Amino acid sequence: MEANNDKVISYLESLIPKRNNLVTQMEHEAREDNVPIMDLVGMETLLQLLRLEQPKCILEIGTAIGYSAIRMAEALPSTTIVTIERDEQRYLEAKKNIGLAKLENRIHLIFGDALEVFDEVKMKASYDLIFVDAAKGQYERFFSMYETLLSTQGTIISDNVLFRGLVADNYEAIEPKRIRNLVKKIDRYNRWLTEHPSYITTILPVGDGIAISKRRGEKGE
Repeated sequence: MEANNDKVISYLESLIPKRNNLVTQMEHEAREDNVPIMDLVGMETLLQLLRLEQPKCILEIGTAIGYSAIRMAEALPSTTIVTIERDEQRYLEAKKNIGLAKLENRIHLIFGDALEVFDEVKMKASYDLIFVDAAKGQYERFFSMYETLLSTQGTIISDNVLFRGLVADNYEAIEPKRIRNLVKKIDRYNRWLTEHPSYITTILPVGDGIAISKRRGEKGE
């Protein structure tokens, strides 16, 4: 079954249009330096979701080298993106890449821990969509903190919620303990999401798992 899944992924990747030189170079550098960026199929899925949603302003928690922010900005020419990165080296790399893409006027990069820069992020609110792709063990805290800045009919998308499929295993046997604890937190987050009274959540088994949480909105809105 796993071999068939690999074949399907390879097939889907073969259908994805070629990216521009900068994006292709970023994909190459991410592979070489083990930088966590979205895989191709997951990225294309996210971009199609965004085309359907047409958010005017996006908050991204976890910039890394700017790959997702650049891809989202290129897919949605009228959209503004605010993105947060706490690692200084990756922040500087993202700043360089955003400059090369000539997207500084639409991608606003914030340096700092997402749990500590709320006031700065709030200045640019509200957000029609929030994309969470940072420290997996903090997802519930990110969600709870920043959903207060989400528009009434907004959407929150969380990446890596299947964590290489480990959430579906008997994770009590997973070693090392650090990974086991992280898997437990992600599983707890998924269950918290699907039971959240203010959101309707669907998890897509695409890439490393994408959770789409749509705000229910108020009656009459």
